[in-house]
Amino acid sequence: MSALFEASFEARRQEPLLRLEGAEWTYGDVDDLATRIAVVLAEQGVQPGDRVAVKVPKVPETVALYLAVLRLGGVYLPLNSAYTGGELTYFLDDARPRVMVADLGGESEVEATGVATTTLTLGADAAGTLLEHAARVDDAARPPRVEIGPDDAAAILYTSGTTGRSKGAVLTHRGLASNCEALLSTWRFTADDVLVHALPLFHVHGLFVALNMTMSAGASLHFLPGFDTDRIIDLLPSSTVLMGVPTFYTRLLDHPGLTREQCVPMRLFVSGSAPLTTETHEAWRDRTGHAILERYGMTETNMITSNPYDGERRAGTVGQPLPGVQVRVTDRETGAPLAAGEIGSIEVRGPNVFREYWNKPEKTAEELAADGWFTTGDVGLFDADGYLAIVGRDKDLVISGGYNVYPKEVEALLDEHDSVLESAVIGVPHPDLGEAVVAVVVPSSGSGLDTDDLLASLTDRLARFKQPRAVEAVEELPRNVMGKVQKAELRASFAHLFTPTTSPAPQSAQKEGDR
Repeated sequence: MSALFEASFEARRQEPLLRLEGAEWTYGDVDDLATRIAVVLAEQGVQPGDRVAVKVPKVPETVALYLAVLRLGGVYLPLNSAYTGGELTYFLDDARPRVMVADLGGESEVEATGVATTTLTLGADAAGTLLEHAARVDDAARPPRVEIGPDDAAAILYTSGTTGRSKGAVLTHRGLASNCEALLSTWRFTADDVLVHALPLFHVHGLFVALNMTMSAGASLHFLPGFDTDRIIDLLPSSTVLMGVPTFYTRLLDHPGLTREQCVPMRLFVSGSAPLTTETHEAWRDRTGHAILERYGMTETNMITSNPYDGERRAGTVGQPLPGVQVRVTDRETGAPLAAGEIGSIEVRGPNVFREYWNKPEKTAEELAADGWFTTGDVGLFDADGYLAIVGRDKDLVISGGYNVYPKEVEALLDEHDSVLESAVIGVPHPDLGEAVVAVVVPSSGSGLDTDDLLASLTDRLARFKQPRAVEAVEELPRNVMGKVQKAELRASFAHLFTPTTSPAPQSAQKEGDR
């Protein structure tokens, strides 16, 4: 993948790559720091194939760190900065990184995991041991040159279904590069573009779509540490592209500064990582004169389909397969391909598909067939014009604000509470988040359910986006004759908890935590 960046960094050393409030980082600035960081990582023993785990705030130095790992032939492993210590333990124990780059003060958290790894730190305002080491690197020093093959691992991103622990999807240099090239062509992205980047850098959308495309094209981006409606509104006149999750668009629609005049220089608004409702699509078009381009992807595949740049961007669909990517809808029982209009299991094949699940050969074989077809776990159909619509998910993954929430993980902690006999975690429609996490709880016999205490018990054990937005007490959970909890029934019962006057539209979904 790094080979795709080389031309931009060589030709545009004096041109801006990262535009910060009151400052700019040129391609040369990022390139020079990436070289120094690569030397530091090599000194710490990083060799081709070694994992480098990263759990830091969104700071510009993270971009240079990403480049440095790729140039060494290392495997970049970004982790959500909101993960707690208990969650971190699983990822480090599974991936066994050579180096862990943590936020300031994160050494003790890493040490508490019991996993042996070298820990460096990186925080805001150029703080941390990583940059201290980098500052001492001689100007003439260069990292070792390595040969990187197209099928070598470039990154591991963790994803999951709704049962079991997260799986590490191994993404190759060929997979990332091919997907980037397909998107550059499909979305007409060039060096003239200026992207508003308000996404995190620990999942597919912000890292492998927005950042990879920008650096490959030689473009620039407004580098925002997080989502800020006022700041984004102010930046629209000096930008051409915004990539976001549906929550971005619902919140921007609530801002009085969002006008057609403010959006005149903009040429593209992209949405993904969670369902975009037809209502949001239509409201955005009416307000700005632009049709949001919705696309479909997941951690294991990067982007799969996209609504067209030219032509109808059809609300309620995720468009057509990207160049070089094959998508089919099959009968969920027989595996036979289905005709347009028939609902079935969505499968994908192409160079963008992941290589394997890290250390999980059985799970890899279960979901990735020998002939290259990957079973996404999503259910949908093609219409007569070849547009794909996602109508549901085989599993009960909840996507809230663009982030994946795995119900079993939340349920296990809820069930530990003295006042809970059993629980079921579901996602229900939410006008801002797409889906909200809801805990349906059967209280223990004779105990009063203290909702505040129950939620407080999760505060230090789960990232905020995983914590329930509501707790609903019931006498018993609905089950079928086999004793399985009927979550579809629960979702129907509480569907209007946050949207009492609307009905949920067909959803597009992602496994990723890209989601």
